[in-house]
Amino acid sequence: MILPPEKQPMPSDDKRWRLVATAMRRHGYKSHGLIESLHSIQETFGYVSEDALKFTAKMLRVPLSQAYGVASFYHYFNLKPLGRHSCVVCRGTACHIKGSAQILSDLEQLFAVRVGETTEDGSLSLLSAQCLGACGIAPAVVLDGVVMGRAEAESIVHRVEEVVAA
Repeated sequence: MILPPEKQPMPSDDKRWRLVATAMRRHGYKSHGLIESLHSIQETFGYVSEDALKFTAKMLRVPLSQAYGVASFYHYFNLKPLGRHSCVVCRGTACHIKGSAQILSDLEQLFAVRVGETTEDGSLSLLSAQCLGACGIAPAVVLDGVVMGRAEAESIVHRVEEVVAA
């Protein structure tokens, strides 16, 4: 017997899953609630785990490949835990022309981390996005949710260094 979504067991006893289930219930456990459900997971747990993807796909009755495709397409979703701080550098055309590649290179060298990874001490996750939609302030960088733009590589790297050291 297949249980209706509202009767399905949660992935764990963690009470935060109730918040996620509420987001799914708001959309009647329908596939059009996939992005909002993933946002709820991201906001609640800080990232979208494999178990969360499986649970979401099951609850919304969508293929796991669809849930993974959506989660991996949007830069907002992280598929693994992040460090204490996160830095997202835009790689869009305008940002690239204005120096985002240099910013990424400088950050990789300073923190000994590659794009898409977290430093060994867990202090910083360095990420990139194809476009942040902030072309008017290129190069755009998002540091711990705060958008920074129109800055030279040196000043952005210095700011990231200050935040991580604090």
